[in-house]
Amino acid sequence: MSRNEEFMDHDEPNRVDENYINRSSAALSDSKVAIVHDWLSGGFAGAEKVLIEMLATRPAPIYTMVYRPEDFLGTPLEAAEVHTSAIQHWPGGVSYYRTYLPLMPYQVEQFDLTEYDTIVSSSYAVAKGVLIGADQLHVSYIHSPIRYAWDLYQQYLREANLTSGLKATLAKIVLHYIRIWDSSTANRVDVFLANSHYVARRVWRTYRRPARVLYPPVDVDRFDHTRPREEFYLTMSRFVPYKKLDLIVETFTRLGKPLVVIGNGPDFEKVKALAGPNVHLLGRQSDENVADLMSRCRAFVFAADEDFGIIPVEAQAAGAPVIAYGKGGNLETVVADRTGIFFGQQNIESLSRAIVLFEQRQHLFDASVIRQHADQFRPERFRAEFAAILEAAESAKASGHDPEIAVMALIMGER
Repeated sequence: MSRNEEFMDHDEPNRVDENYINRSSAALSDSKVAIVHDWLSGGFAGAEKVLIEMLATRPAPIYTMVYRPEDFLGTPLEAAEVHTSAIQHWPGGVSYYRTYLPLMPYQVEQFDLTEYDTIVSSSYAVAKGVLIGADQLHVSYIHSPIRYAWDLYQQYLREANLTSGLKATLAKIVLHYIRIWDSSTANRVDVFLANSHYVARRVWRTYRRPARVLYPPVDVDRFDHTRPREEFYLTMSRFVPYKKLDLIVETFTRLGKPLVVIGNGPDFEKVKALAGPNVHLLGRQSDENVADLMSRCRAFVFAADEDFGIIPVEAQAAGAPVIAYGKGGNLETVVADRTGIFFGQQNIESLSRAIVLFEQRQHLFDASVIRQHADQFRPERFRAEFAAILEAAESAKASGHDPEIAVMALIMGER
């Protein structure tokens, strides 16, 4: 078995050396750092939470396709130093930036990063494709390879009604070009990080490069796991097809069990039409209301195939058992029969069986145990591991060694 294969088969949680964990960020090198993020528009989600913790670990200017400050009021990104691409000034660029996706590979290559020693990219689209020099270090945190160009390609075409016709042909040509560009830019990265083992396997399959797993940070302290549980089930997500909210709503409508749904998005009216009188769609809610509902729900239901999935971890921080689709990042964030229950297929029958099984075993779930599991995803852990990784990579680069090997050694406890 090769070293890379050994790494990809490693199932235990990654741990860095305790000397690195305990080292103050003040001891980090004084190298000049820039962070590249795909775009800062359209909401504050998991990738932006990762970005904030990166900035807390190593303050740096941000380079991004577009930036809409009003989306980040009250967050550290509101006052960040942000440099944008030309798309920022194009018609509809800030709000409808996805329209310009075919031009983003070119635009990300126009960022002048020559003054920086270390480049960190936070990428789920094009950020990892920045151009760097031979003496610069590039560490890329992959939230996912571009899913609509790779593993969700056919699903994306179906849902966008792009299976036939001239428009479909043009879309397929564009995505083919993006796949070629995306593959080639893997050579511009010194060290890959991934937000889960699930994504690390996709990084290996797509780019043939190992990725060190660094789980995203979750603010567990804003959740209370000690409150009494009530009878309603809870789900929360953006209303888009792959989140499978229609499946959850249809299942609970059929079962007649109380369900509360938080979130908004393009499919809201479609899902609302499926809801029976036992299903309550609340739309978007404040963080305070979300935390309150998570702390009181009987269980949290999650049907998406996610790369990582921060929301199920937040539910566990509130002491809620999770009924989750048994695929993807869910398998890394939920522990069967300890913090939740899995269902095997994204259909009504499979989810219904899981709900019945949960109710039979509900007495076995302990909110304190569930919360303890969620505690491993604290922001402090992310910062400590991210700092250790950057330091190991920068030290290796400065001494003429391979940063990727240095980071792999750090993972395997060989430093």
